[in-house]
Amino acid sequence: MFEMGAKLEEVALALQGKEEKKETKEATKPQKSHQLVFRFERRKGKPVTLVGRFALGEEDKKELLRFLKKKLACGGTWEEEWIALQGDVQTKVKAVLESEGWKFR
Repeated sequence: MFEMGAKLEEVALALQGKEEKKETKEATKPQKSHQLVFRFERRKGKPVTLVGRFALGEEDKKELLRFLKKKLACGGTWEEEWIALQGDVQTKVKAVLESEGWKFR
Protein backbone atom coordinates (compact mmCIF):
# COMPACT_ATOMS: atom_id res chain seq x y z
CA MET A 1 0.00 0.00 0.00
CA PHE A 2 0.97 3.62 0.48
CA GLU A 3 3.84 4.77 2.70
CA MET A 4 3.95 8.17 4.36
CA GLY A 5 7.03 10.06 5.46
CA ALA A 6 10.67 9.79 4.58
CA LYS A 7 12.74 6.73 5.13
CA LEU A 8 15.19 7.10 7.99
CA GLU A 9 18.07 5.71 5.95
CA GLU A 10 17.77 8.50 3.40
CA VAL A 11 17.60 11.15 6.13
CA ALA A 12 20.65 9.72 7.88
CA LEU A 13 22.67 9.74 4.65
CA ALA A 14 21.65 13.32 3.92
CA LEU A 15 22.71 14.44 7.41
CA GLN A 16 26.09 12.74 7.11
CA GLY A 17 26.75 14.62 3.89
CA LYS A 18 25.97 17.95 5.54
CA GLU A 19 28.22 17.20 8.51
CA GLU A 20 31.10 16.33 6.21
CA LYS A 21 30.71 19.65 4.41
CA LYS A 22 30.76 21.55 7.71
CA GLU A 23 34.03 19.90 8.71
CA THR A 24 35.90 21.39 5.78
CA LYS A 25 37.67 24.46 7.12
CA GLU A 26 38.69 27.66 5.44
CA ALA A 27 42.32 28.04 4.50
CA THR A 28 43.98 29.12 7.72
CA LYS A 29 47.49 30.36 8.20
CA PRO A 30 49.57 30.03 11.36
CA GLN A 31 50.02 33.15 13.47
CA LYS A 32 53.61 33.77 12.48
CA SER A 33 52.89 33.81 8.74
CA HIS A 34 50.36 36.68 8.99
CA GLN A 35 51.65 40.15 8.14
CA LEU A 36 49.11 42.38 9.86
CA VAL A 37 48.61 46.05 9.04
CA PHE A 38 46.59 48.89 10.54
CA ARG A 39 44.10 51.23 8.96
CA PHE A 40 42.51 54.17 10.75
CA GLU A 41 39.14 55.54 9.72
CA ARG A 42 36.53 57.94 11.00
CA ARG A 43 32.95 56.76 10.77
CA LYS A 44 30.28 59.28 11.65
CA GLY A 45 32.97 61.34 13.41
CA LYS A 46 34.14 58.45 15.62
CA PRO A 47 37.55 56.75 15.35
CA VAL A 48 37.75 53.14 14.16
CA THR A 49 40.93 51.07 14.09
CA LEU A 50 41.08 48.28 11.48
CA VAL A 51 43.57 45.44 11.98
CA GLY A 52 43.93 42.91 9.31
CA ARG A 53 44.12 40.67 6.78
CA PHE A 54 43.52 37.62 8.94
CA ALA A 55 43.13 34.21 7.27
CA LEU A 56 41.41 32.30 10.06
CA GLY A 57 38.51 29.89 10.46
CA GLU A 58 35.21 31.04 11.96
CA GLU A 59 35.91 29.71 15.47
CA ASP A 60 39.40 31.24 15.53
CA LYS A 61 37.98 34.58 14.38
CA LYS A 62 35.42 34.64 17.17
CA GLU A 63 38.00 33.63 19.76
CA LEU A 64 40.51 36.29 18.67
CA LEU A 65 37.87 39.03 18.58
CA ARG A 66 36.60 38.07 22.04
CA PHE A 67 40.19 38.11 23.36
CA LEU A 68 40.92 41.57 21.93
CA LYS A 69 37.66 43.08 23.15
CA LYS A 70 38.39 41.86 26.69
CA LYS A 71 42.02 43.00 26.73
CA LEU A 72 41.32 46.42 25.22
CA ALA A 73 37.96 47.08 26.88
CA CYS A 74 36.38 48.26 23.63
CA GLY A 75 33.79 47.10 21.14
CA GLY A 76 34.63 45.43 17.89
CA THR A 77 33.42 43.34 14.98
CA TRP A 78 34.63 41.32 12.00
CA GLU A 79 34.41 42.89 8.54
CA GLU A 80 35.50 40.29 5.96
CA GLU A 81 39.19 39.70 6.84
CA TRP A 82 39.55 42.77 9.08
CA ILE A 83 38.82 43.37 12.75
CA ALA A 84 37.20 46.76 13.35
CA LEU A 85 37.75 48.09 16.90
CA GLN A 86 36.11 51.16 18.35
CA GLY A 87 38.51 53.97 19.15
CA ASP A 88 42.13 54.77 18.35
CA VAL A 89 43.71 51.69 19.93
CA GLN A 90 46.52 50.97 17.47
CA THR A 91 49.39 50.99 20.01
CA LYS A 92 47.47 48.81 22.47
CA VAL A 93 46.47 46.30 19.79
CA LYS A 94 50.03 46.02 18.55
CA ALA A 95 51.37 45.39 22.06
CA VAL A 96 48.73 42.77 22.88
CA LEU A 97 49.01 40.86 19.60
CA GLU A 98 52.83 40.91 19.57
CA SER A 99 52.82 39.41 23.07
CA GLU A 100 50.61 36.61 21.65
CA GLY A 101 53.02 35.90 18.77
CA TRP A 102 51.45 37.83 15.85
CA LYS A 103 53.69 39.77 13.44
CA PHE A 104 53.20 43.22 11.90
CA ARG A 105 54.68 44.96 8.87
